[in-house]
Amino acid sequence: MPDLICLGEAMVEFNQQPHSAHDSEGNDLYKAGFGGDTSNTAIAAARQGAKSGYVTALGTDRFGDLLMQLWAREEVDAAGVKRDEKAPTGIYFVTHSAAGHQFHYYRAGSAASRMTPADLPLDYLRGGKVLHVSAISQAISETACATVFAAMDAARAAGLEVCFDTNLRLKLWPLERARVAIDQAIRKANILRPALDDARTLTGIEDPDAILDHFLALGPKLVVMTMGKDGVILASREARHRLPPNRVDAVDATGAGDTFNGSFLARLIAGDAPLEAARYANAAAALSTTGYGAVAPIPRPAEVYRFLRA
Repeated sequence: MPDLICLGEAMVEFNQQPHSAHDSEGNDLYKAGFGGDTSNTAIAAARQGAKSGYVTALGTDRFGDLLMQLWAREEVDAAGVKRDEKAPTGIYFVTHSAAGHQFHYYRAGSAASRMTPADLPLDYLRGGKVLHVSAISQAISETACATVFAAMDAARAAGLEVCFDTNLRLKLWPLERARVAIDQAIRKANILRPALDDARTLTGIEDPDAILDHFLALGPKLVVMTMGKDGVILASREARHRLPPNRVDAVDATGAGDTFNGSFLARLIAGDAPLEAARYANAAAALSTTGYGAVAPIPRPAEVYRFLRA
């Protein structure tokens, strides 16, 4: 059985390549890959040596087949994946400009968005040690949101640690609805994983320490807030630790937060103290930005430890 179980929507990705890369007619080229924040997290954890599994729904289309093949290659257990003959697997495109990377989704009516609490493989969930979910999984539909809450409740009742990422995508739902659902999820989480920009939008609070105070008051015992160029803060009710950013030649930040999540949870499961797990995850996330796509650049332990020793 997996120790880490992630639940959400996985998608096939098409990532725009550098502007120097065009076909013979001058058109942009896109590299096929994979995404979906919680799937990326499961893969990142597996690459760090954790036993991870994934719960979702896929279409019975070619894109769903590709994702099943991906998880098999990455040694992510897919026993909790349902195939839906009546709905497609979602896809998305990533484009790049001076303003950063932009996402363009084609996921309306996807198999994952049709998930309901009745679809949950409860025995599978209860067999893990950690459940990881995110706000994106809540945002894709009302039934998917209900499924996230049901999974969190089942995991907590079974004694699992529950990790929640506030990953905010306002193209998927209005801010007021997001605030209500995310607040409910935070109250069910043991470990909270916000990014600073999302946290400011959700709370209306600017100061990072005040944000951490707010989140800790809602119930999580541990908050790990990533802050981009300002590094990471690891906070509990007893202490706070600030980790500086790692300097790398970054080309694409797609999936960096997911790499952090999977690496952090993998190291916690392996027995690291939270601060050591955060240091490791901070390095892994930085390394993941040195290549294109959400999955391909996720590093493995030898590379992470070499980077930490440098």
